[in-house]
Amino acid sequence: MRYCENPFVFHRRLTRELVVGDPARGGVIIGGTHPVVKQSMLTCDTMDTAESVKQTLELVAVGCQIVRITAPTVKDAANLENIVRELRARGCHVPIVADIHFKPDAAMESAKWVEMVRINPGNFADSKKFAVKEYTDAAYAEEIKRIEEKFTPLVHLCKKLGRAMRIGTNHGSLSDRIMNRYGDSPLGMVESALEFARIARANDFHNFKFSMKSSNPKVMIECYRLLVARLEQEGPDWNYPIHLGVTEAGEGEDGRIKSAIGIGSLLCDGLGDTIRVSLTEDSPREIAVCNDLLEQIPVLANTKSSVSGFKSQADLGYDPFHYERREAPEIELSDTAKCGGEQTVRVVVTRATFDKVAPKISPKADVKPEGIYEDLSLLELDPTQDLRIEDINCDTQLVTVKDGVQLPPITAFRILAAKLKRLGRGNPILLKDCLNFEPVPLSPEVALLRAAVNIGSLLADGIGDAILVRGESGAGQSLRLAYNILQAAGCRSFKTDYVACPSCGRTLFNLQTVTARIKTRTEHLKGVKIAIMGCIVNGPGEMADADFGYVGGAPNKINLYVGKKPVKFNIPEAEAVDRLVDLIKEHNKWVEPDDKEVAAV
Repeated sequence: MRYCENPFVFHRRLTRELVVGDPARGGVIIGGTHPVVKQSMLTCDTMDTAESVKQTLELVAVGCQIVRITAPTVKDAANLENIVRELRARGCHVPIVADIHFKPDAAMESAKWVEMVRINPGNFADSKKFAVKEYTDAAYAEEIKRIEEKFTPLVHLCKKLGRAMRIGTNHGSLSDRIMNRYGDSPLGMVESALEFARIARANDFHNFKFSMKSSNPKVMIECYRLLVARLEQEGPDWNYPIHLGVTEAGEGEDGRIKSAIGIGSLLCDGLGDTIRVSLTEDSPREIAVCNDLLEQIPVLANTKSSVSGFKSQADLGYDPFHYERREAPEIELSDTAKCGGEQTVRVVVTRATFDKVAPKISPKADVKPEGIYEDLSLLELDPTQDLRIEDINCDTQLVTVKDGVQLPPITAFRILAAKLKRLGRGNPILLKDCLNFEPVPLSPEVALLRAAVNIGSLLADGIGDAILVRGESGAGQSLRLAYNILQAAGCRSFKTDYVACPSCGRTLFNLQTVTARIKTRTEHLKGVKIAIMGCIVNGPGEMADADFGYVGGAPNKINLYVGKKPVKFNIPEAEAVDRLVDLIKEHNKWVEPDDKEVAAV
């Protein structure tokens, strides 16, 4: 299977064009050779026409090209007529997407008024019961027939009205049928989407795109790679566009880093026709991050240079569809830390950064330098040159890419790892976020995105035993950024981890306020993962690897979860954070905060 033309040189995946609305009047064409399209979602109640119009206009003003609005009921779907009418009366022709979960009737109503309908194969025709059941081939075929009966009317209507469709699977909401046959896996997500695509194609409907979203960047990257590979296997006319996004990414640095790792990695490999950065913040802020991220891709992707002997996926030296950390021997990194082997990925800083941050760091702090770049026993190599086994003394020599190499870091380190494997060497690798320095220091926003894409992409490939961030000029900021990248990539846990959805019209409480409240009480719980979900659409599934979940169950009522199991129901919102803390204490995950330690971190 092949997920891109060449993982060492950028080639954008050529897709068929998807027409959304009237391009002559504000609509867009997705795919082909058209630029990547930016989109976002409203956070208000869909029945509030005035606020929906206001938020849409605010998004369009900052460059949003597609606006998604949830339609949880037929009543909400019907009100899309009023929203769209008012927008068009104001001269706004941005395409509107109706977001559908559970309600085929709402999808049918929505298609009358909007340019695109997003359906989730995991719950379009199924209600989630977490049932364990063995399906014979005959029983499975009957399930497909049942889905076809529910889905075909929407396909016919979209075809008749010239609507577009997004077939969007979520890691957190796969159907019981898919879960029982494929498990909670990237393969299950892909097969779930392909089932619906086959129904669309059987009715000669092709105006659709795919999405494969997860809150875990590693899972998200694997899903999209597998999707593209499976589409290529199906045939050349399966070249449908894809939408990229890391769902429930959260807020602040963490949300931006997670999104940059997942979206940026795939964009650098030439995948992706539309994107959304899902932040638990006001929606217009998502577009600013989209703009910054898209501007970095020509710098971060290898658009020019080729290296002899590295032309295809087969030259990578690892399986891009299944994460496995590259094997390396354990070595002494410094007087206080080891790297490689079973050790966690370590954080290295420059001498200048160490001298600035060391006096301010508490001995108990989890965020601290673990090696000084200038003091390392380090072999710096140029992967564009021929490497010989005699160039590398032994497997226990720490290696990195030499500064000044005229390749982007992702390409350079992929080639370095591949060449080491060809030589039979498993040397631990120090990753760098940059190999060439800009004449003017990068802004913190750009430095964050570049470091997250470069280092995060490689970590998701299984490459890297220590990391060095230098693109961020601030000493303390660069140290914190390195640790945050490791946490976002799932390589290390040094603080509380949060999975927080970005809010929409289904949300049953103020996500920004509640997230801030929960963080204030729990941000000292190192290694604990807490999910904060506005409703149950993706809640239980996306919380599968979370320790605890805070989920909107009804207006002003909260359900609390342990893993994906609900354990407390209909808690008044005013009491819910306290009850969450009590639940954490019941499961012996609570520690009392140390004010000095928290301040140091």
